[in-house]
Amino acid sequence: MNVDRALQVLDSMRLPNGTYTASLSQDYNYVWIRDVCYTVLPFLKWPDERFETAYHALFDLFKSYEWKIDIHRTKKPVYLYEYIHSRYSTDLKELQQEWGHAQNDAIGAFLWGVGEGFSHGQRVIRDDSDIAILQKLVDYLECIRYWEDEDNGMWEENMEVHASSVGACVAGLKAIKMLVEVKDELIINGEKALQKLLPRESISKETDLALLSLIYPYRVADRQMALKILENVNTHLERTYGCIRYINDQYYNEGSEAEWCFGFPWLGLCYLELGMFEKTLEYLEKTKRIVPENWEVPELYIGGAFKPNGNTPLAWAVAMAYLFMTQMESFKMYGETVQ
Repeated sequence: MNVDRALQVLDSMRLPNGTYTASLSQDYNYVWIRDVCYTVLPFLKWPDERFETAYHALFDLFKSYEWKIDIHRTKKPVYLYEYIHSRYSTDLKELQQEWGHAQNDAIGAFLWGVGEGFSHGQRVIRDDSDIAILQKLVDYLECIRYWEDEDNGMWEENMEVHASSVGACVAGLKAIKMLVEVKDELIINGEKALQKLLPRESISKETDLALLSLIYPYRVADRQMALKILENVNTHLERTYGCIRYINDQYYNEGSEAEWCFGFPWLGLCYLELGMFEKTLEYLEKTKRIVPENWEVPELYIGGAFKPNGNTPLAWAVAMAYLFMTQMESFKMYGETVQ
C-alpha cells in the first residue's frame, strides 16, 4: 500500500490559508479547530511547514476574534454563540448557523499542539502577539471553569461535563505551562475532575470513542485507567469497519450506529503508547482493511447500510491511518513493509 498517497490526499484538502477542510464533501466543507489539530499530527515530531502554517492560521483566527476572547476572560459565556466557535468557513469566518459551539476540547487541542510543536522545534510561535493569545486562552479556560463546564464535547452534541474535554484542557495547559502563566490550580482542578469522571465520558455515557484522546495523543490517563478505557471501547464500541462513537448514536444511523473508520488506527496508536505490540499488530491489520488503495478514507460506514457516507475522504481519518501505519513501519514490527 502506497502510504505517500495519503499525503497527496491531505494536501488536496489543504486550504491556501494553511488549514484543512474537514472533508471535500458539501456537508463538511468547513474548518474545525479540532480537525485541523488532529490532521497535522503526522507532521508534529520534526519541523514541517504543514504543521507550522496550520497553527499560524489558527493563531490568526483567534486574533480576528480576540475581542470576543477578551470579553470571556472575565465573563462566562451564557449562550452557545458566545463561546469560542469550533467550526468556521474555509476563509476562517464564524458561521451564523446555530451549532454546538461549546467545545472546550478544541481549545485544549490547540494549546497542546502549540506546546508540543514548540518542544519539537516547530516554529509555531512567531511573536509576542501569539504568546498573548495563548495567555488569553488560558484565562478563557479559567473563566469558564473548564473542569466543571458543561460543553458540547468532541461530537458537538448534548451539553454535559465531558471527560474528553476536561482531559484535552489539562493536556493543553500542561503543554504551554513554560510559555505562559498557568496557575497550578487550573491543572489540579482538571485532574480532580477526571478522577471523578473516569472511566465514564459523562453522566449519560459510560464509554465513548472520544476517551481514546486521553491516551493518544494527550497521555493524561495513567496505565490502569487507559487499559480500562480500551477494554470498554473494545467491548462496547468496536464494530466491523471501525468503532461507533457511543451506544445509541443517531448520526447516520439507519438501523444501527455508524462505524467510524478512524477508530481502528486510533486504537492502534493507543496500544502503541502502552507498548502492547500484539494488540497493535491486530489493529494494524484492521486499519489496512478499511484504507482504500486511493487513501480516501471515509468518515464512517452508515449504520445498518454498511456503506461509506458522503464525507469521503475525511482529513482526520486519513491522517490517523497514515500516522499509525508510518509509526508501525518505523518500529519494524511486521513482516510486510509498508510502501
